[in-house]
Amino acid sequence: MVSRPKIALASTKIDLLALLRPVFNQFGQVDWCALEDIGDPTGVQAALCWHPPADLLQRLPALQLVQSLSAGVDHLNAALGGQPDAPAVCRVVDRYMGDTMAGYVCWAVLAHQRRMHDYLAQARRQQWVAHSVEQPSAHTVGLAGLGELGLASARALRGLGFDIRGWSRTPKASLPDGVRGYHGQEQLQEFLSGCDTLVCLLPLTPSTRGILNAELFALLKPGAHLINAARGEHLVIADLLQALDRGSLASATLDAFECEPLSPNDPLWRHPRVTITPHIAARTPHAAIIRQMFDNLAQLRRGLVPPGLVDPLSGY
Repeated sequence: MVSRPKIALASTKIDLLALLRPVFNQFGQVDWCALEDIGDPTGVQAALCWHPPADLLQRLPALQLVQSLSAGVDHLNAALGGQPDAPAVCRVVDRYMGDTMAGYVCWAVLAHQRRMHDYLAQARRQQWVAHSVEQPSAHTVGLAGLGELGLASARALRGLGFDIRGWSRTPKASLPDGVRGYHGQEQLQEFLSGCDTLVCLLPLTPSTRGILNAELFALLKPGAHLINAARGEHLVIADLLQALDRGSLASATLDAFECEPLSPNDPLWRHPRVTITPHIAARTPHAAIIRQMFDNLAQLRRGLVPPGLVDPLSGY
């Protein structure tokens, strides 16, 4: 690697320079530059990005690597979508992320299935009321998305005794024991019809944007629970609120939103059957992301394929 590499920090949403500064000293002599302070753009080898500006490539003509700050790359679409001369794009690959996400999904499923929110509310009122217990085997959890995160969640939920089904765009060669697989648009209705809880862990692509909508909610079991731990753009908020108010959905646990942080005036905050977490379902330490970026850049220079290299056709 060249001495003192120059890395651009590109985001229209957050101050990456301030966010990442606490870990910069772990990486030796590196020029970390916000886009507006880049100086000579031809010296920039890589850009670490979270919702970068649409003119990223025009600003950085010698760019070799665009590194996503997350496991998803949908936030790069405005800057890179459809551009044939785009540099290599890598997502974060974190072998612990599956366990972290599985922990979040298990918490969200159990909180609904064991009525924990009711118990917390009762405790605040000093009420001692025990509700009937539903056996996990009688509660079907549907995982929309059977990538690394979905499979880790499926294994963890099976370990707790839940009935698990999963749906993916294309067939999976193998699934964990006891997990029923569905795939493609032709099997989506059958998959949804058996879900007591639906967990969205899909990648965000043109075909999945807005997939959590009124039409889909109508195919779920009446009174189902929705968990969205993927992207906010998967969910049509107006349809969700209508389904909750009508009772066709019993509750929703939401970790991702189209606009973050969520506005203080957003009706989701005040809805009694919505649980909100601030995009914390699965996070990779910042130092690990930066270390991976440098490893990816080194592999690209040697003509190798980094583990997180994104297929531009599939978008993940």
